Amino acid sequence: MPDLAELNDFIVIAKAETYVGDGEHLPSSRNGSHDIGYVSGRWRYLDSYFGGTDFAGQEIIWYDDEPIWAMNYFGHIIVPDLIDGTRAGMVIKAALMRLYLDEKRFLGGYEFEHAYGHYIDHSTGACDHFTGHEAIMVKERKAYELDYRGGLIVP
Repeated sequence: MPDLAELNDFIVIAKAETYVGDGEHLPSSRNGSHDIGYVSGRWRYLDSYFGGTDFAGQEIIWYDDEPIWAMNYFGHIIVPDLIDGTRAGMVIKAALMRLYLDEKRFLGGYEFEHAYGHYIDHSTGACDHFTGHEAIMVKERKAYELDYRGGLIVP
């Protein structure tokens, strides 16, 4: 098992290279899933999700072909009159790209202002065990939200 700092660094890179970085989509691992992956040396990452505007997914990391970390999430548009899936995706990608590339992290409090809304993320814990909530506020109303949780997988 690699140390937590090495795991955290890989998580940040993998996230930046996949959904946020418009990474290459892989064949579906499950009927109807959208899969995006990243591989570097002994590490492998897979983000597999279902849906579009409302969606659920899971991210898994393998080290030497052993699953060691997972995160699950569910997100949805709350007020479609304020934001649609395309605009929400633009806000999320811009916010997370800045978080991953500039701050080199994926957890902790973070806010980002975008033309289509104010992105807010709050989480507790570290990469070994965490829970969090992300939202997009439009005209001071929560228009989108996502809950996530994850951590180490112990055999």
